[in-house]
Amino acid sequence: MACNIEVIFGQAKFATSGEPRLSYSRKWSGKFAIFSVATGPSQVTELQGKLAYHEKKRAIFSNEKFGIFGGKFVPETLISSLTKLDYEFNSALHDPQFQMELEVALRDYVGRETPLYFAERLIDHYKSRNRGKGPDIYLKREDLNHVGAHKINNAIAQTMLAKRMDCKNIIAATGAVQHGVATAAACAKLSLECTVFMGSLDMERRPSNVLLMKHLGAKVKSVKGSFKDAVSEGIRSWVNNLEISYLDVVSLKFFKIKNYVKNTIKLRNGHDDAIIILWAGKILGDNYHGAMSYLLQDEVGQIIGPYSIGVGLEYPGVSPELSFLKDIGHAEFSTVTDEQALEAYKRLCMLEGIFLALEASHALAFLDKLCPTLEDGEKVVVNLSGRGDKDATIVFNHTTKDE
Repeated sequence: MACNIEVIFGQAKFATSGEPRLSYSRKWSGKFAIFSVATGPSQVTELQGKLAYHEKKRAIFSNEKFGIFGGKFVPETLISSLTKLDYEFNSALHDPQFQMELEVALRDYVGRETPLYFAERLIDHYKSRNRGKGPDIYLKREDLNHVGAHKINNAIAQTMLAKRMDCKNIIAATGAVQHGVATAAACAKLSLECTVFMGSLDMERRPSNVLLMKHLGAKVKSVKGSFKDAVSEGIRSWVNNLEISYLDVVSLKFFKIKNYVKNTIKLRNGHDDAIIILWAGKILGDNYHGAMSYLLQDEVGQIIGPYSIGVGLEYPGVSPELSFLKDIGHAEFSTVTDEQALEAYKRLCMLEGIFLALEASHALAFLDKLCPTLEDGEKVVVNLSGRGDKDATIVFNHTTKDE
């Protein structure tokens, strides 16, 4: 499934709930808008401005919650460790020395800022299908980060925080392997032990990446099942070693894209434009893995095992922030099929010479529905969250001989 979030910075105008309307941006000239598409918990850009929780007339954000979502639904024995983490995080957030070291790591080790690429042939493809009309399409090249995905942005910051807290062992869970590889690389750089839990099904699909994590010094432990089972086992391991371990959870926020995209496009065009940003994450109320959020559940409340051809999307929950935006009618959901994602993967390879992750291919596939609704000159940015070499075998196995 896919979720669409619409936000205007400045006037805080929102789409109403109901059927998706894909032409909002025509009304937003001169504003900076975000239209996100996710398949599966999504990375959500940090919202600027003060947005109101209209139903209860209170602010969206508290220390731990977004409306009724988020919070700490954990055993009492974990509260002291989470309180310490809160304190250390906020301390690091306001520590100039830590921020300087992080900025250097992001620049010199991760390779930020990644470029914003003008996809000319992809633009021509969609214009040829719409009588010569269509938006300008840009690709945010997060696939060019070190180890090939956006995950390293989160992993390097969390491992630096863990070292600041004197934690010796970093625990992570991974599905599509990008988070595991990024965490293993960051731990190698900072001389920290790394343990990565991975579902047995995912290990069978990604043997070369399992080997890569081991090359980076990580201990890779198999868990029967898929990504959600690996997450559960990772949490159990952390709970048993609270004093020396740090749980490196998957990043749920999109990392510093908004200002860069806005400023780059303004520099190239000489003025502000409405901008539509598409990205892929995970889809998923209830409490699961310690926070209140929406889940995939059956009629009696049991968790439904998710499926996607993009392994990184196989998680049954979504971030509390996204759950909140859905609840107040500012997030909408639509679908992208395996076949559509595969076609988008192949199309970008053929037209732009870029192979992207199947997770991100879901966002790219949504252009088929979006582009016919947009006018010439409107701006669309697709976040390429990771490289597609990890998915080449899967794509090959779904390719006919004629192709």
